[in-house]
Amino acid sequence: MSAKEELDEIRVDFIRQIVIDDIKSNKWGGRVVTRFPPEPNGYLHIGHAKSICLNFGIAAQFNGRCHLRFDDTNPEKEEQEYVDSIIENVRWLGWDWGKHLYFASDYFQQMYDYAVQLIKKGKAYVCDLSADEVRDYRGTLTEPGRESPYRNRSIEENLDLFERMRAGEFADGSRTLRAKIDMAHPNLNMRDPVMYRILHASHHRTGDKWCIYPMYDWAHGLEDSIEQITHSICTLEFENHRPLYDWFLDESGVYHPQQIEFARLNLTYTVMSKRKLLKLVQDGHVRGWDDPRMPTISGLRRRGYSPQAIRNFCKVIGVNKFNSTVDFALLEHCLREDLNKTSPRVMAVLRPVKVVIENYPPGQVEQMDAINNPEDPKAGTRKVPFSRELYIERDDFMEEPPKKFYRLAPGREVRLRYAYFIKCTGVVKDAAGNIIELRCTYDPATRGGDAPDGRKVKSTLHWVSAPHALNAEVRLYDNLFTKADPEDVPEGQDFTANLNPNSLEILSDCKVEPSLANAKPLERFQFERLGYFCVDPHTTSAKLVFNRTTTLRDEWARIQSAERT
Repeated sequence: MSAKEELDEIRVDFIRQIVIDDIKSNKWGGRVVTRFPPEPNGYLHIGHAKSICLNFGIAAQFNGRCHLRFDDTNPEKEEQEYVDSIIENVRWLGWDWGKHLYFASDYFQQMYDYAVQLIKKGKAYVCDLSADEVRDYRGTLTEPGRESPYRNRSIEENLDLFERMRAGEFADGSRTLRAKIDMAHPNLNMRDPVMYRILHASHHRTGDKWCIYPMYDWAHGLEDSIEQITHSICTLEFENHRPLYDWFLDESGVYHPQQIEFARLNLTYTVMSKRKLLKLVQDGHVRGWDDPRMPTISGLRRRGYSPQAIRNFCKVIGVNKFNSTVDFALLEHCLREDLNKTSPRVMAVLRPVKVVIENYPPGQVEQMDAINNPEDPKAGTRKVPFSRELYIERDDFMEEPPKKFYRLAPGREVRLRYAYFIKCTGVVKDAAGNIIELRCTYDPATRGGDAPDGRKVKSTLHWVSAPHALNAEVRLYDNLFTKADPEDVPEGQDFTANLNPNSLEILSDCKVEPSLANAKPLERFQFERLGYFCVDPHTTSAKLVFNRTTTLRDEWARIQSAERT
């Protein structure tokens, strides 16, 4: 199902209700134009996916359009690499912006011209206070701010200084352009906010053409206005900035979209700050922005998440006005629901121990019929080779089994998936006493998994034929943090104190069935009894590498079941 086909199933939230009401009243002439405006200073994460699905989803649902716009106003932190990754991620999620790809830097001249207009109206001035002094003059929530000593410069002087700022005459941080609003305003954002700062830094698109760059609050509304956006949908932290958004547009006398705020996504065992994600990358806590432990869309994709699963998650959590934290188990529940329907089943043994079936004819190979996906009859079957020597999971055997351990043990019979009943008759150990091989017999009459005499076994094991097995590396991923709230740390420590030292376990001697020989990067599979796995992009014909996407156990479904009872 495509992203657009899913829209009919989405319930009407408060933002969609605003859009519906606006269409009925013809507020925007029947138009619906939204935008997704990321800053290219890092990779997108799962929180951005919520905004992407909301903005593009609303546009598609109401026959409108959504712009992809890069808010590239900070050359010190932005890179072309981030632009490329964002474009790739939005497309991968299933959305398309057509010809409507824009950059804030496309509008730098227009923004500058509008700033000059505000200076001429006496609504903006050049200020020589340092950043620390601006903060000091700003006041507090209970005390009004103080006016800058440069606030009442003449229009002519401000125009001259602003032009010289652009020309590069002044050092970084020595001057700013500020809006002249109200230093006693109860909303601190309205206390003469900075519109431009001096920054002698090369921009990834405009090079050295500019040495003054607009602040987000100044740029944001003008970008929306220039693009004729109807509904400017932002996260809740911009609610207190809305009066400034409105003031800038009204004072500039330009087209005025409506800003609407919704609650951002917070997820347990995860940080959602690009600054903190960048720290994880730069400090070497992860192997890059696309590390499968990262909540980035690139990381989730590499781990094996599907676009459908992420879109379903965004649909389930919905859109509201109040901040809350979503359990990571819900994201995994949405993931399993999709992968269960779409992932081919295969057999793989992660911690192998060899089994020798002593009464099976040496050299004989049988091809067993195996079901590709019981959830999808159209998926058909495949052939799996069976031979005298096999691998099973080391955890599926115990020499002295406790009560309720029903898998293989001395003298016990189990079923091999799609094959035969086998019984353990002996154990081979090395000099240190470690089990290196199991000796078994099989019952030829049980081919296919049932005994003609009606006897039952309590366990079915997966396996791989030893002569046909392919070697593979398997990476087992767990939560990156040990606490649901990574910010819950003792005084003096930061979120990295809660990093999980066991978030990655690499198994290098795994055995997988031969059907995986031609598995392509990012293909997803269910390893029977083990979980869902994805082919890592770094896999080669000489070395198969799989990432565990998630286990089979659905913790969210268990939680929901417990709540119902």
